[in-house]
Amino acid sequence: MFSSPKKQRSRPAREVVHVAARLEDRLHEWRRSWARRRKLAVTVVPYRGYGSPSQVRVLCRVLLTRVPKPGSRLAKKFAKRFDGVRGWRSFVSVPVSHAMVTITINSETHLVTADRGGVVDTLINMSLSPGIHKVRIQSEDSEVAEAEVNIAPAEATLGLISDVDDTVMVTALPRPFLAFWNAFVLNEHARVPTAGMAVLLSRIVRHQKGMPVFYLSTGAWNVAPTLRRFLSRNLYPVGAMLLTDWGPTHDRWFRSGQEHKRTQLERLAKEFPNVKWILVGDDGQHDEELYAEFEVKHPDRVAGVAIRQLSTSEAVLAGGRKKGLAKSLHGGAPWVYGGDGASLFDQLISLGVIEYQ
Repeated sequence: MFSSPKKQRSRPAREVVHVAARLEDRLHEWRRSWARRRKLAVTVVPYRGYGSPSQVRVLCRVLLTRVPKPGSRLAKKFAKRFDGVRGWRSFVSVPVSHAMVTITINSETHLVTADRGGVVDTLINMSLSPGIHKVRIQSEDSEVAEAEVNIAPAEATLGLISDVDDTVMVTALPRPFLAFWNAFVLNEHARVPTAGMAVLLSRIVRHQKGMPVFYLSTGAWNVAPTLRRFLSRNLYPVGAMLLTDWGPTHDRWFRSGQEHKRTQLERLAKEFPNVKWILVGDDGQHDEELYAEFEVKHPDRVAGVAIRQLSTSEAVLAGGRKKGLAKSLHGGAPWVYGGDGASLFDQLISLGVIEYQ
């Protein structure tokens, strides 16, 4: 007699996680255990969010930091801890992976979970009036942090998206040593603003009250406080920063900066279906290619594109220019090129993208 075959138990499919991501998770776990033994406190670092009349996007990061003694010098500076810290210190802070975070908007409370790097990036469905609103954020027994969210009016028809590196600040990012120096050592006082770009962006924003403004960068969330101070100090218009989290993902060694920008552009197009965008970038990396792809996919959603041309030395360090590829891709929206903000502004005026004010 033949024995009946044994029934095979179905096993749930396991997500394949890259070895680098597993090693990073173990390192974070060890560092959290060490930090909690030293009685480091859970701290929420809030970032500026945004929204439409029906949705709010809230952004923050949960870290473990030192607990200051009452009356000490550190206690006096604790409220500004992440505003005054230099870049390298923000990169060695201990993230709280998968932290439970409570978000309170008006009297409505929402419970969300941070990602592997302690970053909260969540979209909440609720109705808010146009303008600036305060969001209260807390994780575990942390101090309550407040983040601002800018709700764009329903009648908004024009928006601004600007790159950061080599567009609003001169960084020469492709140079490995200088990129390391800018990200980990220098503070906002030592960073150089791009000539005329603050005036250009400010003039664009004046054209419509409540215009949604975004700074899109491949930089890490760790540098958000430094970047915010730089933008404020150099009189750039206030806007939400859309950064990323460096390090491995579930399927690769490092996150793709191009894919991050591409994803955020598509997300903004979906969240603001009635807005046409003025896109600002430079010709040293992939801004032209990404903006051209976006215009081809959404030909009626681009009001104009302004590309800052790098100097000859900057272009060599950045690996050349890609303007020929962009010209072969983009559609009917006006594209302008110039070495500074003043040149770009004059061309946008002459083409009717914006009106002189």
